[in-house]
Amino acid sequence: MNTSKIIAAAALSLLAAVGAQAETYEGVHAPVSANSRSEVRAQAVVAARSENPYAEAVSSRVTPVLTASTDRAGARNEAVAAAHSADPYAEGYGQGVAPVLASTVDRATVRAEARAAARGQQLAL
Repeated sequence: MNTSKIIAAAALSLLAAVGAQAETYEGVHAPVSANSRSEVRAQAVVAARSENPYAEAVSSRVTPVLTASTDRAGARNEAVAAAHSADPYAEGYGQGVAPVLASTVDRATVRAEARAAARGQQLAL
């Protein structure tokens, strides 16, 4: 019984393998063209210099030369001025250094409240 199943499976796999060979290889076909070599070459030159009909992205073209909006000396002067400003990372113009805010509560009171909070005592509000 076991041998007959193995033989049947082998026959089915052989049949499937033969059926999968739908295409046959006929070798390299000789090129058939009505155009001569010089005509094909002329068409290739025209196609190479014409618009690309298959272009889809920005990268499909040669990038143009970029021109700066300012000259090199002007950009350097702006960089030096920004480096010498009060806050070179400021988001807006004239940010400057943040002012020191003076408190009306003395240091001893703040320390006492902090100790009370650390010990779990309720603060007097």
